[in-house]
Amino acid sequence: MQRKSFEGSLCPIARSLERVGEWWSMMILRDAFHGLTRFDQFQRSLDIAPNMLTRRLNALVEAGLLKRRRYNDHPPRDDYVLTARGRDFRPVLIALTAWGNRHFADEGIASQVVDATTGAVADPVMVDGLSGRRLDEPDFVFAAGPAADDTVRRRMAFARRRREPTEPEASRG
Repeated sequence: MQRKSFEGSLCPIARSLERVGEWWSMMILRDAFHGLTRFDQFQRSLDIAPNMLTRRLNALVEAGLLKRRRYNDHPPRDDYVLTARGRDFRPVLIALTAWGNRHFADEGIASQVVDATTGAVADPVMVDGLSGRRLDEPDFVFAAGPAADDTVRRRMAFARRRREPTEPEASRG
């Protein structure tokens, strides 16, 4: 079955999923952040079929998240290293780690984010880089951006209406 493509979507979530939404992609990126660079390292770590790993690595290179770096000419062998775009994915993996530990680690936490100097366990949260405030509702919400089309504007207007208090709630003050 052919999966839906989000290639032309204006939604940043859809565009991102087009590049990293397949689970092997995120696992490869996780391993790249742990220092793995070689095909055989990824294959061993993930226990993934070689043809699937080849496809996922090629897709990540094409998306600009990884780049190939030749380390052997005969036979040709490449390392796969994170690009600046790939390194920018780190907060997403940290957020997924924290969310997964909070909601799905019934048997205990196997992997967590810690302070590299002290070893203290971190409590990853997203903050606004300008104000330093947590990106929690109701203080921060999704809004249409400058390139939004009518579909995006309607979606954001619907979300805004859902957030606005009803008349009796607003008068309670």
